[in-house]
Amino acid sequence: MTGDLVERVRRRLAGSAAPADPVSVARAVRAEAGGALGQEAVLGAVRLARDEFVGAGPLAPLLEKPGVTDVLVTAPDEVWTDTGEGIRLTDVRFADEEAVRRLAQRLALAGGRRLDDAQPFADCWLPGVGPQGRVRMHAVLPPIAPAGTALSLRVLRPATHDLAELRLHGAFGTSGADLLGSVIRRRLPFLVSGGTGAGKTTLLSALLGAVPPAERIVCVEDAGELQPDHPQFVSLLTRPANVEGAGEVGLSELVRQALRMRPDRLVVGEVRGGEVIALLNAMNTGHEGGGCTVHANSPEDVPARLEALAALGGLKRDALHSQLTAAIRVVLHMRRLPSGIRRLDEVGVLRSFRGEAKVVPVWSKGAWIGDETPFEEMAA
Repeated sequence: MTGDLVERVRRRLAGSAAPADPVSVARAVRAEAGGALGQEAVLGAVRLARDEFVGAGPLAPLLEKPGVTDVLVTAPDEVWTDTGEGIRLTDVRFADEEAVRRLAQRLALAGGRRLDDAQPFADCWLPGVGPQGRVRMHAVLPPIAPAGTALSLRVLRPATHDLAELRLHGAFGTSGADLLGSVIRRRLPFLVSGGTGAGKTTLLSALLGAVPPAERIVCVEDAGELQPDHPQFVSLLTRPANVEGAGEVGLSELVRQALRMRPDRLVVGEVRGGEVIALLNAMNTGHEGGGCTVHANSPEDVPARLEALAALGGLKRDALHSQLTAAIRVVLHMRRLPSGIRRLDEVGVLRSFRGEAKVVPVWSKGAWIGDETPFEEMAA
């Protein structure tokens, strides 16, 4: 399909009230091509037009593959995927840099974001893209990305594993299962820490599935990844601002709303900014057994990480540390091994030392550290 035909199809779709779905695209191609193309050429043009105007275009088959977590475009002839076993080059190719740019701009617009020379980067959730879960898009245009448009798609699939399944997959052994069961049974407020892709959300979802069915869980998230098998699980999702910058509903606001919904346990899928203040306030008002996830390199780094996030919301360091030790009791740290296995690597308890919150390691790589003091006593 020539560039001239692409442009004519684009103008026809823009002037039509019909959505740019596969049927409308096919009709526009046939109308613009007229009798100039044979049947096979028209079908080929329709396929190319669908890549140009519908969904994730040539990246759609990659997003549909089971196990794919990331699709990364670094150049028209360099499209990579990650299935949890490392990044690998695919055979998907774009016609040129302009084709990558057009796809990035179309996806950004679908996610309610602007992406052009004046706003050369965008980050958003994509509606209706990908067969499962949600897809988060990030794109950067030249000249910020001098080698060409850089497009990253992250597939966030629902976390539905329970603790028994995680144990079978090697996430932890007998002592780890007993430890996690104790955290839930004793209603200890906890954080799940780790790097990107370490299995934080998967472990959090499994822990929520182990909560007694009589307890009501209200969960606040960006992406709706948590889907535990629990009869009283209530999910609230944030809403990004539209193209005009209006209508945003953030995590902090949803935490406040969740407190009015009579939760037995309050859960935040992940804290990334000032919403950590609302979370700590909630956990200091009698809502025991809550939890959330946070990016951190190790359990010992968690207080410093939360300190940095709280500063974004204007909370001073000493206030953060005093609230933290009262609100959180346990840190569960996940780590992704080179083999791809996501493992519960370390566990620590929060203690206050001269007014400063510190994480004291108590369990590592399947064994208690030091003597075998019962975890219930160490976390009391």
